[in-house]
Amino acid sequence: MANVAFLGMGVMGAPMAGHLAAAGHAVTVFNRTAAKAESWVADHKGKAATTPREAALGCEIVMACVGNDDDLRGVCLGDDGAFAGMTEGSLFIDHTTVSAEVTRELAAAAVEKGIAWVDAPVSGGQAGAENGQLVIMCGGAQEDYDRAEPVMAAFAKLSQRMGDVGAGQLTKMVNQICIAGLMQGLSEAMNFAQKAGLDGEAVVDVIQGGAAGSWQMVNRHKTMLAGEYEHGFAVDWMRKDLAICLAEAENVGASLPGTALIDQYYKDVQAMGGGRWDTSSLMARLKKLSD
Repeated sequence: MANVAFLGMGVMGAPMAGHLAAAGHAVTVFNRTAAKAESWVADHKGKAATTPREAALGCEIVMACVGNDDDLRGVCLGDDGAFAGMTEGSLFIDHTTVSAEVTRELAAAAVEKGIAWVDAPVSGGQAGAENGQLVIMCGGAQEDYDRAEPVMAAFAKLSQRMGDVGAGQLTKMVNQICIAGLMQGLSEAMNFAQKAGLDGEAVVDVIQGGAAGSWQMVNRHKTMLAGEYEHGFAVDWMRKDLAICLAEAENVGASLPGTALIDQYYKDVQAMGGGRWDTSSLMARLKKLSD
């Protein structure tokens, strides 16, 4: 069991920290909105801190799951940042989906202070966090990953080291590129089925066991057919992630024409007022175009 700090009590971080506490780790939490940290403590015992630095004091491992590059810099750096409270030999595990650029920047700053770093973005959404069934893709030295893995096991279905620092974030980009294409294809398919007068659920019952099947099809087709999008991973966050993918594609010389187009489709969904809708709301855009 370890003394662990967890920074970020959002829809992902709060249940992840809850699984750590349930596994027997001593957990101190921090959130910019202090009420969320206090609410977590009321549910899980543990402690709440007023700054990332305070949360990190005395902890062997500090974990973060915040919003974006700037949020991550904010909880890591400065007089009140986690790095200021961490001791040499401690480990920082970042579960935020951020750019490879900020990952390498902050990992280098950690190393200067004698702090080990593992980038460990997750896939599985809010449900995966709540059920302790996340997939974690990691970047960092093997020995650092070996320290992180037993602790992350509290909320992981699968974790794997993908390479050195940054490899976890690059793998998460691949994940998001795949999801964007899958969601557009599934949206077109379900909209077509409805327009053609087919029973969409019956269609999925037939095709989900074949080559067209996917997690998205199994878990999202019913709500898509019903026009229900108030759940899951938000469009605003997906656009943040796709911007990271598209920027990194420029850096590595990869072509992402389909991803760039679907990003603009998600921009249309935002214009419809769907920024907080689930990513399956691409179907709402199609229905608006075809109605």
